[in-house]
Amino acid sequence: MKYNFDKVVDRKNSDSKKWCNLEELYGTNDVLPMWVADMDFKSADEIIEAFKDRADHGVFGYTWKQDSFYEAVINWVKKKHNWDIKKEWILFTPGVVMGLNLGVRELADEGEKIMFQSPIYPPFYRVVENNNRMLNVSPLKHNGEKFVMDFDDIRNKMDKDTKVMMLCNPHNPIGRVWTKEELTELGNICMENDTIIISDEIHSDFILKGYKHIPIATISKELEQRTVTLMAPSKTFNIAGLGTSIAIIPNDEIRTKYEKAIEVMEIGNVNIFGALGLEVAYNHGEQWLKEVLEYIEDNIDYAVDYINKNIPQIKVDRPEGTYLLWLDFNGLEKSTDEIFEALIKVGKVALNDGRAYGENGDGFFRLNIGCPRPILEEGLKRIEKSVKSMVK
Repeated sequence: MKYNFDKVVDRKNSDSKKWCNLEELYGTNDVLPMWVADMDFKSADEIIEAFKDRADHGVFGYTWKQDSFYEAVINWVKKKHNWDIKKEWILFTPGVVMGLNLGVRELADEGEKIMFQSPIYPPFYRVVENNNRMLNVSPLKHNGEKFVMDFDDIRNKMDKDTKVMMLCNPHNPIGRVWTKEELTELGNICMENDTIIISDEIHSDFILKGYKHIPIATISKELEQRTVTLMAPSKTFNIAGLGTSIAIIPNDEIRTKYEKAIEVMEIGNVNIFGALGLEVAYNHGEQWLKEVLEYIEDNIDYAVDYINKNIPQIKVDRPEGTYLLWLDFNGLEKSTDEIFEALIKVGKVALNDGRAYGENGDGFFRLNIGCPRPILEEGLKRIEKSVKSMVK
């Protein structure tokens, strides 16, 4: 392998949200952070070297998105997801969450409903509530093997006032990679109710062995015309701090609404390193991604095996995508506050509290295993210590 992902990079004092914001969030800096969904690995050498060359140029003015920016996106989406997209379909957004915000604001009026499936990445809730739209939440259900969509619940709750369905694929935090059959059924329900789909596919390149990511827009031409697909190199290549994402919108009317909103908000300028990072990542980062996926796969195997053997009080499904584990602590029969306190004060490890992901996140915590093995090993030991303190 070209890259050494076992190497621990010191991220303290690097303005890292994950490593430098602990006192404010957890009341102490003396915890191991395994929460925010960025990885603790250096990005690809090609990206780092391109940034050095641009820095040496010394002028960092306003940026123009060259044709090469769009070509990099088009080629990547074709290669990875077998989807032929056109340049005019591609819009820049400074983050996938901004793409969600734009869609909610432009595709639904105040008081109209927005549907998504919980537990879900917390900004989904904020995007709806902050824009004065109505939450229409369908909980995922566990069938004894994995979480699945509850289509009966979706059918019962979705109606003509549900203007937007916000999909997360792969799903954060549970790690499901939705199948063609699941996406087709969901798409049919949306078409029956004239509901537009905004699909957050930011983790679409982080697919584990045996699974395949399918953009819902590729299911049919009808779905392609009612879907906004949000993608980014940020999770894939660990460059989230560059704030560079894309919206792929084949439908002219929907795309025009996005374009006007971007113009009104004056958010259409990509930053100079963000544009460069996207191009280099998509054009030259494939070997790095191949190796990091292999490393993440091994980390997942190690973590799931460790939990099953040493912390059987915790239940965990092996994810199909992402570098996140959704840990079920409910077998401890302790309150989430008690579990949280034990993790912080006894184990000294910081995970994401599942309650932020919806009511059905109570008793769950999200663990980020996108880190060197020594950090993962230490984190699991700390979680084990926390659990053992509660079962004495």
